[in-house]
Amino acid sequence: MKRKLTAAIGIAGMMVSIAACGGEGGGGSDKGADAKELTVWLTVDAQNNWPELVKAADAAVKKKHPGVKINHEYYGWPDKNAKLDAVLATDKAPDVVEMGNTEMLGYMVKGAFAPLDQAKFDNSDAWLDGLKASVTYEGKTYGVPYYAGGRVANWRKDVAASVGVKSAPKTYKELTAALDKIQKKQGDKYNAWYQPTRDWYAAMSFVYDAGGAIATESGGQWKASLSSPESLKGLTEFKNVVDSYMHGDKTKDESDRYIVYGQGKSAMIFAAAWEGATAEDPKNDKTGKLKGNLENFVMPGPSGKNMPVFLGGSDLAVPVKSDAQALAAEWINALTGSSGQKGLMAKGNLPNNKTDLATLKNDPKTAVPATAAESNWFVPMAPGWGQVEKAQILQTMLQSIGTGKKSVEAAAKDADAAIDKVINTK
Repeated sequence: MKRKLTAAIGIAGMMVSIAACGGEGGGGSDKGADAKELTVWLTVDAQNNWPELVKAADAAVKKKHPGVKINHEYYGWPDKNAKLDAVLATDKAPDVVEMGNTEMLGYMVKGAFAPLDQAKFDNSDAWLDGLKASVTYEGKTYGVPYYAGGRVANWRKDVAASVGVKSAPKTYKELTAALDKIQKKQGDKYNAWYQPTRDWYAAMSFVYDAGGAIATESGGQWKASLSSPESLKGLTEFKNVVDSYMHGDKTKDESDRYIVYGQGKSAMIFAAAWEGATAEDPKNDKTGKLKGNLENFVMPGPSGKNMPVFLGGSDLAVPVKSDAQALAAEWINALTGSSGQKGLMAKGNLPNNKTDLATLKNDPKTAVPATAAESNWFVPMAPGWGQVEKAQILQTMLQSIGTGKKSVEAAAKDADAAIDKVINTK
């Protein structure tokens, strides 16, 4: 999934009337069950990569509702939310919208989406935990997980073999032992593990692996917990990785990681599953040696278990102003249901549920990302989380840690204070 998922933060100007339109709808009621027209907003990913699955969903709905007209509009990720915010302030809202899973929270908090009956969607009792969290707010379901993309480790087999390591590590101890050998052989200008300091998705995996969390909820209030002993343990190990193996610019984020990897001065990355394959594309491979030399493997955690990973992905939601909520829910189930998931998996996506995910573990081509995705985490579903992301509090903390500007303890304490100021604010 070649995109960066960001929290929705551009909806502050949405009309207050949206919240007033709330109530059970979509999968929660029969509102709009006899609608004659449906408008579906998807991203260009669907248009470019699986248009036949969209057509199949259309056909299923039209078979049950003869004469219904289904309109499709496709948007790029950078401009999607601005257009959605504008239309949600009118009475011409679409009936189905695709959202990045970290974009959902801001809209749910503002009351922009209709609550849905989870039981009416295929495999909903087995939705992946991280994806289920992304569509749930205050005990209600406001969306349906569509598909997912996980994170895996990827390294150069040829570089590993040059120090006598012929198979991917199964434990964190094996991993660091191999990286130590690689680092020693390649020298201090080489990145045995290219780990951008500001990559909070990776850093928080260390935090959750250690039993920590970004924030915890009690009595309806959220409180930052990066200063907890467990979180500090995870952040300290992340700093050890950056100090030991990352010898590039320690103010960078992960946005161009696959490009840097393709330049041949790194032996390993911990990244979205598509990044290794993209690095070895001839357009990005500046060494001419990456094709066939890169290997994905499940990232082992310092805890002794598989590293918990952030699951990026998309959800589908029904705007509360839709006049065709029940029909919209039917269309969503047609696309995300059992047959749709098989089609999405065939396109290289992870499914939205544990049942289908288990089948991917039996195929050598998909076993690594499927196994990695079993252990996952998601952002705090707090009303002010969008403000935390907008302020880049985690990235600032990690840069301070990675560059040595602050100690782990001081940086975490400052981050907690900044998070606590906004995390409970709607």
